[in-house]
Amino acid sequence: MPRIPLTWLAEHTGPLADVSALQVATDLSRIGLEEEALFGAQVTGPLVVGRVLELVKEPQKNGKTINWVRVDVGPEHNEELDDPADPQPGAERPSRGIICGAHNFVDGDLVVVSLPGTVLPGDFAIAARKTYGHTSDGMICSGQELGLGEDPSGEDGIIVLGRGHAEGLTGEPGDDAIALLGLADEVVEINVTPDRGYCFSMRGVAREYSHATGASFTDPAASVQIPQAPVGGTAVQLRDRAPLQGAEGCSRFVALEVHGVDPAAQTPRWMARRLTLAGMRPISLIVDVTNYVMLDLGQPLHAYDADEVVAPIVVRRAEPGEQLTTLDDVTRTLDPEDLLITDSDGGEGARLLGIAGVMGGESTEVSPRTSNIVLEAATFDPISVAHSARRHRLPSEASKRFERGVDPQLPQVAAHRAAQLIVEFGGGEIASSITDEGGAPTPAAPIALPLGDAERVVGIAYTPQQVRGSLEMIGCRVEEGSDGTLAVTPPSWRPDLTIREDLIEEIARLVGYETIPSLLPTAPGGRGLTRAQRARRAANRALAEAGLIEVTSYPFVGEGIFDALRYEAADARRDAVRLLNPLADDEPLMRSSLLQTLLPIARRNLGRGEESVAIFQLGTTALSRGEGSRAPVPAAARRPTDAELEEVLATLPLQTRSLAAVVGGSSGPDSWQGAVAPWGWADAFDLARRAAAAVGAQLEVRQCEHAPFHPGRAGELRVLAADGTSTVIGHAGELHPAVVTEFSVPARTSALELDLEALIAAAPAVVAASPVPTYPVAKEDFAFVVEQDVPAAAVEAAIVVGIGDLAENVHLFDVFTGEQIGEGKKSLAFAVRLRSVEGTLTAEQIGAARRRCIAAVETAVGGVLRA
Repeated sequence: MPRIPLTWLAEHTGPLADVSALQVATDLSRIGLEEEALFGAQVTGPLVVGRVLELVKEPQKNGKTINWVRVDVGPEHNEELDDPADPQPGAERPSRGIICGAHNFVDGDLVVVSLPGTVLPGDFAIAARKTYGHTSDGMICSGQELGLGEDPSGEDGIIVLGRGHAEGLTGEPGDDAIALLGLADEVVEINVTPDRGYCFSMRGVAREYSHATGASFTDPAASVQIPQAPVGGTAVQLRDRAPLQGAEGCSRFVALEVHGVDPAAQTPRWMARRLTLAGMRPISLIVDVTNYVMLDLGQPLHAYDADEVVAPIVVRRAEPGEQLTTLDDVTRTLDPEDLLITDSDGGEGARLLGIAGVMGGESTEVSPRTSNIVLEAATFDPISVAHSARRHRLPSEASKRFERGVDPQLPQVAAHRAAQLIVEFGGGEIASSITDEGGAPTPAAPIALPLGDAERVVGIAYTPQQVRGSLEMIGCRVEEGSDGTLAVTPPSWRPDLTIREDLIEEIARLVGYETIPSLLPTAPGGRGLTRAQRARRAANRALAEAGLIEVTSYPFVGEGIFDALRYEAADARRDAVRLLNPLADDEPLMRSSLLQTLLPIARRNLGRGEESVAIFQLGTTALSRGEGSRAPVPAAARRPTDAELEEVLATLPLQTRSLAAVVGGSSGPDSWQGAVAPWGWADAFDLARRAAAAVGAQLEVRQCEHAPFHPGRAGELRVLAADGTSTVIGHAGELHPAVVTEFSVPARTSALELDLEALIAAAPAVVAASPVPTYPVAKEDFAFVVEQDVPAAAVEAAIVVGIGDLAENVHLFDVFTGEQIGEGKKSLAFAVRLRSVEGTLTAEQIGAARRRCIAAVETAVGGVLRA
């Protein structure tokens, strides 16, 4: 994200003395440059110029020598009287006493003093403090303490203003040093969309700011003096043997030499300050100038040590197996699609100078001994740069700009601007000739824009003056034909303008998005939630009321989850949908069961300190249609035919909404009454019945073996259809011990999962109202001995059939097996509630109902009433 110092912006737009960073951000946001962050002044409080009156060196016991300094900080800040407990030798006039450990200044020097109350970068507050036997009433500051970097003098110590080390800064004691050093700069950080790469420069942002506010705009590129130099200089050869998508990897390469630069020359403080505010670290004069010009104009530059480069410079694609050590000291194996900068004509001994548009190599980097340089300013293909930057995971300030498109008219301008700055501050001489291989691309054909199209697309009326004025404002050349159609040629710095809709978007943006009214459609009279929506909410609410917590998980899983859940090789849930571009390489599949993502959540929560788990989720699952089931992609030019749509739908994954829960550990907090019972397999079935009852359906449970459940403590959940048949819609029970161990959940953790869509479809659409009973209930208990494989649901159904309308409720409350019952047998005990809507039941009626019940169970399942 570009950072825009306001003082730098003001160079191109006129003074911004009364404009805050917030106002600038607001103005820029109106034209689509959104604010990312605001940075206020890094130094606040009384930071002033001081003159050293006297300096006394005091050796300490630790071997260190400190300076006890009397500093004149102006009449407004000097102390009138010395502290009697801290005598100040030689203090003949009001001043301040300060302890300082630096030794690069003497009596009479002008220095920068932060008085008590000053806050320096890093939220470092200055206060008077007792140290080394004195009261130090402030601090004499270095450049690093003020966020300015090292002293341009090259000395290690505080800033000295009075000996010419600060690029002509002057001042008198008491002067405001914040304004003198430019420390009051506010900075606006903006978010630039990929189609507006020209805003990665002060030039581009200043242009946009002038559009937003009407401020004057001075193009910094237009002020660069380009001498009429003969073409020659460093030999360059463009050899792109494998252009990407029909575009040359490098369409233009400008090389300009500068000789005799002083290697010891320092970056001027104002430039270093601007680079720091813009988020870049000052390094050396040559490197800083190339970065400064890039930030100002938008053209990335690279400087080579001319004494290390063997001409000619060759731009070519990499050979298989080639390696390059980049400036970050990492050796990278190159791809044949990487565009490289090399030297020595590509022959034996040729060196790789860098990855074009991304980063240079360390073999020819500028060093503290460099005095002769070659400046590179080129136009590289955005796609080639983007691929290389991502391939090597090497984003750089240069690649950010090349990826988004750089003005092809800038290379010569940027090269001369950088050369002039280097000569101005580092001496030397610019070569009399320049290399300009290739050339700027031919301007694209004008875009035809009928005057009425803007109104047709946006929906509001724009005058011809607004249409023409907006396009000319952004730099387009506009010519009007006899039929009212405009022929618009976009400027070189706007490669994103390719079709008429792009131009219309610019018109809407510059005239003002706020002029486009917000018209919300009138919503039709609502009919409330659909039946399915009500049912889903009811099922969720039922589990939440039972004490479970709803969670959400990503629907992506790895292939190892199937083995962790003990799926058999032929299990249909292994046919998961594989993603072509997964978010994570270790999770390339869509889940085919909610438990595949719910159990990892349980493990994570328990690993973070939870002692029990009771969670549920309503989400989608997907099953693949099988190999080769990729959906066709219809043409975008017309509506797909019904046959094409059917073909697309036939290949889509099988998706459904499922409801799953995991419960384990204690079912509640302990109390003075004792420990609470843990969650168990019976709770899983009860929760499934709760969800089904909330939807309006009833479940039938049958014992089964189904991964990932315990083979003896699990059952399938069935729902009865209108025709009397039952369909399996899910499973519940205790998890297999191996699964419990795999996911580190409490022993006997249980779970349930059911197809909620199938459950809702099986529930009656209309719920019949039950009359309120007015007669007393009669209670009877039955215990039937049946074969081990007879489901309890079958016995319950026989009881209901035998008793008839008098059966109000039937509930299984006990299952018993043992020697008393016999091998292969089990006892099922039911509590039955009998009630009549016609009157109080008599003993004869109750007895008759018991006999019918016993006979029905014996006939249906062979059950015998247990004595």
